[in-house]
Amino acid sequence: MILIDGKKLSKKIEANIKTEVEELKANGVVPGLAVILVGDDPASHTYVSMKEKSCKNVGFYSIVHKMPDTISQQEIIETIEMMNNNPRIDGILVQLPLPKHIDTTKILEVIDPAKDVDGFHPYNMGRIVENLDAFAPCTPVGVMEMFKEYNIELEGKDVCVVGASNIVGKPMAALLLNANATVTVTHIYTKDLSSHTKKADIIIVGVGVPGLIKANMVKEGAIVIDIGINRLESGKLVGDVDFENVASKCSYITPVPGGVGPMTIAMLLQNTLKAAKGRTKWKTFYISYTIFQQVGLAQ
Repeated sequence: MILIDGKKLSKKIEANIKTEVEELKANGVVPGLAVILVGDDPASHTYVSMKEKSCKNVGFYSIVHKMPDTISQQEIIETIEMMNNNPRIDGILVQLPLPKHIDTTKILEVIDPAKDVDGFHPYNMGRIVENLDAFAPCTPVGVMEMFKEYNIELEGKDVCVVGASNIVGKPMAALLLNANATVTVTHIYTKDLSSHTKKADIIIVGVGVPGLIKANMVKEGAIVIDIGINRLESGKLVGDVDFENVASKCSYITPVPGGVGPMTIAMLLQNTLKAAKGRTKWKTFYISYTIFQQVGLAQ
């Protein structure tokens, strides 16, 4: 069994980003990331703090717009539009979840696709499905980087994705299909989850259910990627996989913590760097998208 070390890989990626940022700065370009944080959710504040620290470490300009959970949807939209027009900002991230009175889909659609470094805008999601260059959601693309680093071949492999969220499951399946894997996506309405996981060469799970994947649901030699992060009453962080009992059956497995988690932030930095390096290119894509929107609305 080989443990996939996401923490080590993320540090390697961040070191490369830092070098590229120094080169960009020599040419007068400083990558900028803006974050919108609404409310007082402790986990969200922790994540944003980690992102701030990572930005500082690689030399990004970063700013956090902290807002009360009573803020109106229109005020958030106005803040995003301000950042869309700010030339110092290459990436915009809205920390989820948002308060219930806010339409998350509407908020994400307001973000300039050229600055959508979280990869959640429908425009970027559509380009991913079409296997075109785009900003891919950070967690799925982080998993793909892990496969690349550990020379794990995906072509022709049977992959079971457990969870069908817009943030992880659906884009993960699209990226795997683009890599010529055979993909099964399971979700809360799947009748017999184990019948799918048992056949899989690779299992990728991210649903927020501690210990969901048991040893009897995994075949010998399988590769298991655990995206879940759950805090037990004891305070211990665990994933969606029963790691202690599953690990011995695996050829590769990710730990929690120290697996996929650090890769998500590394890919956020990578996407922001990508946006900064291709400001003109991505702006051209956005202009085309805006024209498409306007034509659609006119009809």
